[in-house]
Amino acid sequence: MTATLLLARHGQTVWHEENRYAGVSDIALTHEGRRQAEALGSWAKVHPVDAVWTSTVSRAIETAEPACRALGLVPRTEHALRECDFGAVEGRTLAEFAAADPAGADAFRADPVAHPFPDAEDPRAVAVRGSEALRRIAGAHEGERVLVVAHNTLLRLVLCELLGIPLADYRRVFPHLRNAAISELRLAPDAERAALISLNLPC
Repeated sequence: MTATLLLARHGQTVWHEENRYAGVSDIALTHEGRRQAEALGSWAKVHPVDAVWTSTVSRAIETAEPACRALGLVPRTEHALRECDFGAVEGRTLAEFAAADPAGADAFRADPVAHPFPDAEDPRAVAVRGSEALRRIAGAHEGERVLVVAHNTLLRLVLCELLGIPLADYRRVFPHLRNAAISELRLAPDAERAALISLNLPC
């Protein structure tokens, strides 16, 4: 049976406000990020879910907290939903990386999967671990609605993996997932592909 997964990127952080890559670093939400989390909680009151899952990173857990409070749910965490490790570019902007390594930045822009940042996690591995996590969640909640709070690059790679879109196109097809916006995915745990119902709906 199909599960409805309501995917949300966490709220804005200090680094994201400055357009810095935040992968494995545990960066706090800004005031705007906390406001976005409260808006997600208000949305959940009107569009109830049966369960809430988050990555193990505090910015995702904190973003999910108002929704859990509104619905009386205890969030479940999944380490495989953590953000991609951006290696040498962690905490830096793409412009800063380009200034230090123009050829590396050009290669990344042309194909971010074949040419990830130096010392970064393989995007193909991120897509696999993230999609497998969503399949496990879908299998545990067949016929239910589940809010999943995770991260921008991970979610874009997973959407490509589950929809049959080449991973190399993730930045072009999904240029930006808005903070705390909802993307609805329907997924049967044994299905090869998922169905994307909506993308980036604001709360």
